[in-house]
Amino acid sequence: MIRARTLETGDEPTVEAFLARHADASMILRSNLRRSGLVDRGGTFEGTWAGAFDGEALVGVAAHFWNANLLLQAPRALAAVARHAVAVSGRPLAGLLGPWGQVVAAQDALGLAGQDARFVSHDDLFALDLARLVVPAPLARGEVQVRVAGAHDLPRIARWRSAYRIELLGHPADDPDVDASSAAEMEPMLRDDGCFLLEASGEPLAFSAFNARLPDCVQVGGVFTPPELRGRGHARAVVAGSLLHARAAGATRSILFTGRENVYARRAYLSLGYRVVGDFGIVFLAGPSSSARER
Repeated sequence: MIRARTLETGDEPTVEAFLARHADASMILRSNLRRSGLVDRGGTFEGTWAGAFDGEALVGVAAHFWNANLLLQAPRALAAVARHAVAVSGRPLAGLLGPWGQVVAAQDALGLAGQDARFVSHDDLFALDLARLVVPAPLARGEVQVRVAGAHDLPRIARWRSAYRIELLGHPADDPDVDASSAAEMEPMLRDDGCFLLEASGEPLAFSAFNARLPDCVQVGGVFTPPELRGRGHARAVVAGSLLHARAAGATRSILFTGRENVYARRAYLSLGYRVVGDFGIVFLAGPSSSARER
């Protein structure tokens, strides 16, 4: 008989072993587990974790995080863990992320089917062995450089992040607090040296970040080039530069996901050596606002 319960301190090895069996589609869950464990005090990267057990075997996980997004990795008992995590956390629900089929099933389980959403994306999940990274010629020749962003870059990064959220994630363009919430979202990533800027002669051209990170793997997210600078290969260069930093630090693999209709992004990632290994789903509801850090 399958039972769902709140995951607690001491369950970490069991949870990590389960997620590692679904590693490519579980980067955010694994990264947040490593950062903050299973205790939910409401802090950044913390969440209420639910697990479904068939006897002693963990067969499904859902976590309702500090930013009101529900992350899923539940090949079995998805409805039970999704409902449990949301009920116990007491948070509003802003979004759902996980393998596409699980996101769709969770919407049904939580009574959200047919509810308005501000953003829905059925993405392809990409993976890259960093030993096979194809470095774009301008970066290889030193015509552009990629550096780790610092605290002094926050104003620019927050503005670019706001533009990304409005353009690509359906965030309301008339939100007067969008830059402040973008800054709050980016600050922890900056502190972790997880943000990168592409520059030429000291002029910033594009941005990329790691929205999940493990010692051996990084997940790329939030890639942004200002509209006036697009079409020049800057996005692929900033991603490649960030991956060179990660490889030098010991990472051997990278994951990312992007919409199936995003032709230009897909072309850029394939040119770097990424290959499709699965799918991923994102739904942000039209109700509570989410910082969408996972994206």
